[in-house]
Amino acid sequence: MRGILKEFKEFAVRGSVIDLAVGVIIGAAFGKIVTSLVNDIIMPPVGKLLGGIDFSQKIINLDPDVKTAGGQEITTLAQANEAGATVIAYGQFINILIDFIIVAFCIFMLVKGINYLKRKEHAKPEPEKTTKACKYCLSEIPARATRCSQCTSQLEAEGSSAPA
Repeated sequence: MRGILKEFKEFAVRGSVIDLAVGVIIGAAFGKIVTSLVNDIIMPPVGKLLGGIDFSQKIINLDPDVKTAGGQEITTLAQANEAGATVIAYGQFINILIDFIIVAFCIFMLVKGINYLKRKEHAKPEPEKTTKACKYCLSEIPARATRCSQCTSQLEAEGSSAPA
């Protein structure tokens, strides 16, 4: 039993598990922000521009025989929920679809930014080599050396041709 608890503790405190948990929590909070943005900021002006439509209440009533308590036809999601009518809440679907598009775009921009930083990191030029290998003894010597410090062999100067 102690072995299992010890193994679970090692698993739970592993860095990647904690990072994942933090990511899920932040993602859930971000999702709530985007949902509020869509429902409270974006859709009201869009509905106003389209003639005062409240998309969250748009439905297709599948039970035309069911009426409100006052005997009126059901025209909103709130009325359908109150009367227990079966409806297709396409307005809610539109809100959730816009919500998804915003979240997907934000994730796309985040991944794009991370990829840009990775490319920039890999694009750094390699530093100029300050050493080279002696072609006779293969020891490392300064790049500008004309004689090997290990085997004392005469080396070709950089950029010159070999003696004939």
